[in-house]
Amino acid sequence: MPGDQLATLNETKLTGWHLRAIVVAGIGFFTDAYDIFIINLAVPMMGYVYYADNNNKVPKQFEGPLKGATAFGTLIGQLLFGYLSDKLGRKKMYGSELIIIIFATFCCAIAGSWGKGVNVIAVLALWRFILGIGIGGDYPVSAVITSEFASTSRRGMMISAVFASQGIGILVAALFTVMALACFQNLIREDQANLDYVWRLMLGFGCVPAIFTVWFRLNMPESPRYTMEVKKDVEKAARDMDAVFGESHKDIEVAEQKENENDNENEKTFTQHFGKWKNLKVLLGTSLSWFFLDIAFYGLSLNQSYVLQAIGYSSKGMSAYDAMWTEAIGNMIISLMGTVPGYWFTVFLIERMGRIKIQLMGFIMLTIIFVILSSGFYKIRDTAVALFIALFTLAQFFFNFGPNTTTFVLPSEVFPTRFRSTAHGISAASGKLGAIIATFGFNQLVELGGADGEHAFLPQTLGIFAGIMFLGFLSTFWIPETKGKSLEQICEEIENSDKK
Repeated sequence: MPGDQLATLNETKLTGWHLRAIVVAGIGFFTDAYDIFIINLAVPMMGYVYYADNNNKVPKQFEGPLKGATAFGTLIGQLLFGYLSDKLGRKKMYGSELIIIIFATFCCAIAGSWGKGVNVIAVLALWRFILGIGIGGDYPVSAVITSEFASTSRRGMMISAVFASQGIGILVAALFTVMALACFQNLIREDQANLDYVWRLMLGFGCVPAIFTVWFRLNMPESPRYTMEVKKDVEKAARDMDAVFGESHKDIEVAEQKENENDNENEKTFTQHFGKWKNLKVLLGTSLSWFFLDIAFYGLSLNQSYVLQAIGYSSKGMSAYDAMWTEAIGNMIISLMGTVPGYWFTVFLIERMGRIKIQLMGFIMLTIIFVILSSGFYKIRDTAVALFIALFTLAQFFFNFGPNTTTFVLPSEVFPTRFRSTAHGISAASGKLGAIIATFGFNQLVELGGADGEHAFLPQTLGIFAGIMFLGFLSTFWIPETKGKSLEQICEEIENSDKK
């Protein structure tokens, strides 16, 4: 059978090297999530520091670009690093994205005005765009290198464990905010402009974990699958496997590799491969499901504070310190109760339930929850705020015990090695396109039909999210299940799908 030469990778037990790979990749995703979602808590602080004359709020025309800059950069990074990882190799790209993240995060923390024409918000948006390029690069490279080193029986668990580090990053973003506020409490109560110290510390902390990971990434061996199937260097692949697993793999047969090459000799370009509907529909499935997911996921996650305000968990009338403390605690509770558990439910159950079942379940549960929140918004808000928070937290749970994790896992499994990183980058970039739409659209949409700050259209917005989640449910049916199958077997089954 094609791929027998990779039996060692497919059948190996979980080793210390695998655990190190999970930690090294996971710290990167911890940093990614921290850097992305910390802005949700930092922007209100900037309102108190720079826009006291605007009711302590960053103007909408600045808030959207500031929150969306990272998403634009991430989209570019996903496409660029996805392509380069297939062209140059996983090893050559792994670590460079983290260097960009560290540099840009530090620059975000010290951002200042560039003369009268460019204020601090514009400078910060520029650095967060560059930060996004690094974050975007982390998606395809980390996912693919983890997938290609993992065994068949633990591949889903390993990839989802890497991605689950995002949940910890989101939680730590809220926790670090609470700690920073506590440290500066007296200064903030004396002068709300001292929140300037807090938001800079919050943003700057994001580069600390990444610093300790760069060396390990730069010294990660090349993926044997890439070396063998793309570079056609069997001996180098064997040496890399020796270094990782500590045993000889000189018995890898060149003849078997040639068999693998001949299987797809007529599909040597990206356009030739995805010019066939059987392959294109899989890419459409992974891309559309990620696109639909991120519209709702980022629409809510980047504006969680506003949703909390709209249901009465409000900071109106509070001092600057009390307002920021209240919002940070609210975000931390939702992360702790819904976001983090959702990720780890997927880690522990993905090899039992399968990727597709979890994704379908998540999309349909989100559809139901958003229908309930939309149709009963005012009644639930006015009579049972605790129920609203519980449903909102449950939505965060099913985002992550659902499509937010599986849309990351599946593109690293369903495409051939020579196109895997590029296709993952395209899928992820499709998601970020949805995030961009949400980032710029949510703030405008929720204010329709009411005064600024009333969020009058929020119930209808949640209803729109319900419809989008159902579209995500439908798009999932174009993606094959990958549970219990080697990467080679998955590609072979897709290749033969039109022969049944």
